[in-house]
Amino acid sequence: QVQLVESGGGLVQAGGSLRLSCAASGSIFSINAMGWYRQAPGKQRELVAGINSGDSTNYADSVKGRFTISRDNAKNLVYLQMNSLKPEDTAVYYCNADTGSGVTRWDYWGQGTLVTVSS
Repeated sequence: QVQLVESGGGLVQAGGSLRLSCAASGSIFSINAMGWYRQAPGKQRELVAGINSGDSTNYADSVKGRFTISRDNAKNLVYLQMNSLKPEDTAVYYCNADTGSGVTRWDYWGQGTLVTVSS
């Protein structure tokens, strides 16, 4: 099993920045890729950014050029640097770990951290 704990959310004005952190523990070796998702009130959870074991990254079109995902393998941390924040970025942000393969593939989630961007 993998445990994920997010931190770094909060209240920020539009145009500001925040950095989210996700600490992973447990069966780290089983992780294929990690990502950040978000869910705004009344909306479905959506992928914000992802990073795989080869350090390839992908981003939602809405955050390209503003958000950066990175990781520190030595510390088992994944970060989401969020710049030029907009009110529409307001959501609960969740860390995700994609583990295993085939029949053993499984997604793990953190508890979420709230990001509120005021206009």
